[in-house]
Amino acid sequence: MELQQKIDRITDILRRDDGISGAMHYTEQISWILFLKFLNDFEEEKEGEALLNNTKYERIITNEFQWNHWACPKSIDGKPDLKNAKTGDDLTKFVNSMLFPYLKGFKVNINQLKSVKYKIGNVFEFLDNRIASGHTLREVLDIIDTLNFQSQEELFELSHVYENLLQGMGNDGGNSGEFYTPRAVIKAVIEAIQPEPGQTIYDGAAGSCGFLIEAFEFIKEKYRNKLSTQQWQALHEDTFFGNEKTPLAYIMGVMNMILHGIESPNLYKQNTLTNNIRDIQEKDRYDIIVANPPFGGKEKPQIQQNFPIQANATELLFLQHFMKSLKKGGKAAIVIPEGVLFQTGNAFRSVKEELLANFNVHTILSLPAGVFLPYSGVKTNVLFFDRTGATSDIWYYECTPEQKLTKNKPIQYEHLKEFVELFPKRTLSQNSWLVKINDIVDTDLSAKNPNVSTDLEHMPPKEIISHIKKNETEINRLMSEIEQILEEGLNG
Repeated sequence: MELQQKIDRITDILRRDDGISGAMHYTEQISWILFLKFLNDFEEEKEGEALLNNTKYERIITNEFQWNHWACPKSIDGKPDLKNAKTGDDLTKFVNSMLFPYLKGFKVNINQLKSVKYKIGNVFEFLDNRIASGHTLREVLDIIDTLNFQSQEELFELSHVYENLLQGMGNDGGNSGEFYTPRAVIKAVIEAIQPEPGQTIYDGAAGSCGFLIEAFEFIKEKYRNKLSTQQWQALHEDTFFGNEKTPLAYIMGVMNMILHGIESPNLYKQNTLTNNIRDIQEKDRYDIIVANPPFGGKEKPQIQQNFPIQANATELLFLQHFMKSLKKGGKAAIVIPEGVLFQTGNAFRSVKEELLANFNVHTILSLPAGVFLPYSGVKTNVLFFDRTGATSDIWYYECTPEQKLTKNKPIQYEHLKEFVELFPKRTLSQNSWLVKINDIVDTDLSAKNPNVSTDLEHMPPKEIISHIKKNETEINRLMSEIEQILEEGLNG
């Protein structure tokens, strides 16, 4: 059975369980089981390395709670020990009353923030077993036991399968939509930003950590044979940072990073906006910031007071946070709703005035409508800026797929390939243009492509007149209907 088939089989099994309700639940439950199987294989690999080096490796997980002891016990010959494998009520009782309390207790020692043990405690602090039937759990454990996390090929395949799970969770609706940014957008942004070894990379609304993982993959691929042992260690431990306030998204993020090979992710469960940005100093800042923060939300006054320019719009507060968190010489790429560009209310104007005066807003990528379907139909842009001085001009690029984007026809990397190619030199094309800062009126950063004319302008004069008359006729008809309805209401 192929990996995708195995995961599909597990989701089918979980859908039948009384404790599972929707994609969010079964993704969460698959995740903690995958996590423990991964941890087991990780520790076995470390033991093997220690044996070769004539040293000793001390396991994080004690014998009673190791995968091969409780989940899928093995006989001496390495085959499944069916006789001693827990199932039914015995299995759920062990998991709920012993395994989870044990794992949650790993977060006690705050002095080991970067340790794998502390990360395990972080993950399980917000988790519980939702699988009601011990027989269902047994079926799932047996399938996951067949996965080999020591195989780089299988691990790579699993990371992609896991991304599909996350996307499915987003499609399930509700707040889960905030977890998933289209891979095509993430890839294009990272290729444009060009992260390097030694830089710190931050996402203050990390979700499933798509931006951080793509940055890791980019650096790993580009500098594969050029990094020292110390640089590789720094890449794993001191490069990627993020915050996520939603428990499920946080769990997904940690799990996703580990599956992609980042063994000790610096991901913290917290609401970024609760931090007073006035307290941020240079030592707290990052070389690169990439993020798709939530938008459309309304923040309470106690959150707003953490920002010099107070506003209830979530996206505006996040933008202030990212501006404050960027190092001198640093680079940022932030996904924002279209409204941030054109709105000129007091708060929006003030934030954009500060942005343009103190940062180089060199690029705005206009994404087509439908990029974030089915979560949101709001049109979005990616705002690229550096902390290298004031803005002098802005290069705009308008992404224009041939077909309208829908849930079943999402944006593809090919739609953004030209943007990535033109970005380094901000080359002018049919889809890109330059706007001088002096031509921007009242901080309105929205701009229409001057290279594209409306269809109406290309119509012959007679067709234009006909078009106007048709619209006028329709308006008059509707007005007559409204008047009639009003008269009937008054006479009635």
